[in-house]
Amino acid sequence: MRIVMGAQNCGFGPVAELVAVSRPLRGHERVFVGDGVAAVFARRNPDAFDDMCDTGGMPEQARSAMIDDLLRGCDHVISVMDAELVFRSAVARRPVTMVDSLFSFWRLARPPARIHELCATMPRSGFAAADRHLARLSPHERIAAAHLLAAHSVVQNFPGVPDRAAEFAALDDGPEIHLTGSIVDIAGLREVALTAEPEHDLLINIGGFKNFLLDFDVNDDYVRLLLRWIPDLLRDWPRFRRVLVCGGPFGEGRERTVAAAGGRADCRFLRQRELLQAVASTADYLMTPGLTALHESIALGRLPLAIHEQHYAHVFTMRALDGTLFGRSGGRFSDVVPCHPLPEDDFAGTAALVELAGRIREDEELYTTYRRTFNERIEHHLSLTPAQRRRGVEELGRLLDGRPVHSVMTGILGTPCAV
Repeated sequence: MRIVMGAQNCGFGPVAELVAVSRPLRGHERVFVGDGVAAVFARRNPDAFDDMCDTGGMPEQARSAMIDDLLRGCDHVISVMDAELVFRSAVARRPVTMVDSLFSFWRLARPPARIHELCATMPRSGFAAADRHLARLSPHERIAAAHLLAAHSVVQNFPGVPDRAAEFAALDDGPEIHLTGSIVDIAGLREVALTAEPEHDLLINIGGFKNFLLDFDVNDDYVRLLLRWIPDLLRDWPRFRRVLVCGGPFGEGRERTVAAAGGRADCRFLRQRELLQAVASTADYLMTPGLTALHESIALGRLPLAIHEQHYAHVFTMRALDGTLFGRSGGRFSDVVPCHPLPEDDFAGTAALVELAGRIREDEELYTTYRRTFNERIEHHLSLTPAQRRRGVEELGRLLDGRPVHSVMTGILGTPCAV
């Protein structure tokens, strides 16, 4: 079976999930299509795909023609939160599976039934006509439309997901909904050596960073704040002599080393399985609260400390997990500026977080508060006993449990997945 697959070009979470879905499908021809940060991640994990079609830098007409040609020649499509790929697949009349780790996050101004009606009348004469028909939908509603146009909807468990899945499943001629547990690289997790000698005292994972607003040189106040803070981390915590900071901003020739007070922080971008090994072998782990990284950490039995929110989805995640040890312990920008207004909107909320990170970096008083409150969060995290950390991992595991994603994909594709 020839499978075309792509992921939402928004940080590393979606494409990391695509890699996790793709790797067990070795009996099929797996063709990645995409650009931006998704293509960067896919290129760094080439064993997950049999062919790569990077559409970055192509004129729109050529890009569109390439994707449509790929779809016409495939048997199945897998999209991780890439709504456009689903719409193009529906126009090409190819069966598509929509995979989503943020199913309860999407804010819908219209009820699913109304979006479903719009999907039912979508023209199939070409992508441009279909896109115009759906233009009235918000970006979040387009994700919902993609689920409703898909043959199968694979959704990762999270608070609010079962209720929304039931609502979608109740629609006439709606998608077949499959609730899963962690969408992570199971084979890679099995290969990780839990007894490996640690190379670092502390791991800081900031994910892919790049999305609809954030970029490595645009709206990057979060990264610039982090880089201001790292020398102070080395000064404040002598126990952390060897620190590894990993994420998208430190790839593609952007690696750097920061030294202070006899300590050293290496900033670079790791392949996915190298990162899993670092998570498994490093005693203390700080991470932006992305769900994929959190699921990987849980699977490895590690309780990370969440650091300040990078974009609005991180705010949503921390609120949803507030009743857990992970949620209660994590750092938040509200520690620094308790009354800072945050619009309840993906784009505007993320823009507000960017503005806040810039203010904190430039204002000495706010930065002092940031440094102090961050240290308090770290101190509390380090004070947790092994038993407390284990219980923290277990409560997250119970909350986020579900069917293995490879089992779900076996049922959808009708062939076993190698795990």
